[in-house]
Amino acid sequence: MKHFALRYTTPLVFMLAASSANAFDVEQPFGPNPTLPEPQRGLLPDMTVPEPAEWGDRLPTVPEGYTITRIASDLKVPRQTIMLPNGDILVAEGSGGNAPALKPKDVIAGYIKDQGNTAVEGGDRLTLLRDDNGDGNYEQIIFAQDLNAPYGLALVDNNLYVANQDALVRFDYEEGQTEASGPPEVIAQLPSAINHHWTKAMTASADGQFVYVGIGSNSNITERGMEAEVNRAEVWEINVDTGAHRPYATGLRNPTALAIHPETNQLWAVVNERDELGPDLVPDYLTSVQEGSFYGWPYSYWGQHVDPRVRPEDPEKVASAIAPDYSLGSHVAPLGLAFSTPAMGEEYAEGVFVGEHGSWNRADPVGYKVSFIPFSNGQLADSDPIDFASGFLTDDGRALGRPVGVTIDPDGALIIADDLTNAIWRVTPDNPPAPPVQEPEANASESEEPEPTSTEPSEQPSTSQEAD
Repeated sequence: MKHFALRYTTPLVFMLAASSANAFDVEQPFGPNPTLPEPQRGLLPDMTVPEPAEWGDRLPTVPEGYTITRIASDLKVPRQTIMLPNGDILVAEGSGGNAPALKPKDVIAGYIKDQGNTAVEGGDRLTLLRDDNGDGNYEQIIFAQDLNAPYGLALVDNNLYVANQDALVRFDYEEGQTEASGPPEVIAQLPSAINHHWTKAMTASADGQFVYVGIGSNSNITERGMEAEVNRAEVWEINVDTGAHRPYATGLRNPTALAIHPETNQLWAVVNERDELGPDLVPDYLTSVQEGSFYGWPYSYWGQHVDPRVRPEDPEKVASAIAPDYSLGSHVAPLGLAFSTPAMGEEYAEGVFVGEHGSWNRADPVGYKVSFIPFSNGQLADSDPIDFASGFLTDDGRALGRPVGVTIDPDGALIIADDLTNAIWRVTPDNPPAPPVQEPEANASESEEPEPTSTEPSEQPSTSQEAD
């Protein structure tokens, strides 16, 4: 297996790594009720980052009956995407952060993590992908430049919202537009000091009155002090008219992707949990985001499992912590979230796709794929994740790509951003299901009941109504 690991670095690393040499593997805990192992602590976690490799003629693996195609290349660190009404795809490109290292282990970890990332500098821009004639060849057009590590994207009517690492901004948008008509308007400033976790995930409420923005913590587990965590590890609700914000939910260490359930209008998130408690703690998770709720960070994890590293303790906060809905497994690093549609085929008609960027802090890498989590009747099903797009890791342990954002094309495709290959992938069913037949609205004469004494229908007001 080819990978960058502790043994390839400095003698200091050997010394630090000895403290974690007794780590043992257990089965990754998936689902709504994971069995959690005991914490394992040491001076330095196991660290393995797969060595990047070229795809060549290879492609990611998708289920039988589906085809994956690379539709964009040579981007500048693509992170998140959205579909525009005319079928264009908008891509946010950028890299942020640069928080200073606190300890020697942070320098070592930073070096190792960098070996698994692209060497391309983030574009700080939005790129539009357009397939003019439906032949599968997409033109790449620069839509907007000079942004600040853009990440979250949302379109509400003619307003295009972009979550930079330091501010929520808005562009005017007209369908078919290929270039921004001017600089964006700042709607609200976002926490950006230090920016240990810099990504600002975003989605719009169902009525378009608010956007929700995920703001990650400024540390793994408060190493910079609690003063650095003010307004951090939260999901904000921001009024798009006034810019006023409030914490919608708290205690989510790093909420990296947000989405609204298309039927229930419930807000959902994927969250990257804390490190350095062993290779199988703490599970990253998928959860509904309940208004006013506290999800544990930093005092506890997965509900009320106390993290002994946090001082001072806060038993009242721990007692108020709620458990998330679904374990994705530890250290898989989920960065993408999208609810499916029936256009993706019967097996994948109801559920969520999750882009898993992949681990850096366990001996055996996990993640590096797109998973599908089934739902049933609007609720999570009690089942393990299903691999939907895999093969981003080779059999000998090298990384061909790293999935980030995922987006559903309502016509029946999954869009995957890959920030190692700097590409966009498109997955389609080979035999897409027929679109649902829409019943024509009954007109007045067709909806009448006949008079009892007549063999001809008589007129009465139509009782048809618009669907919700």
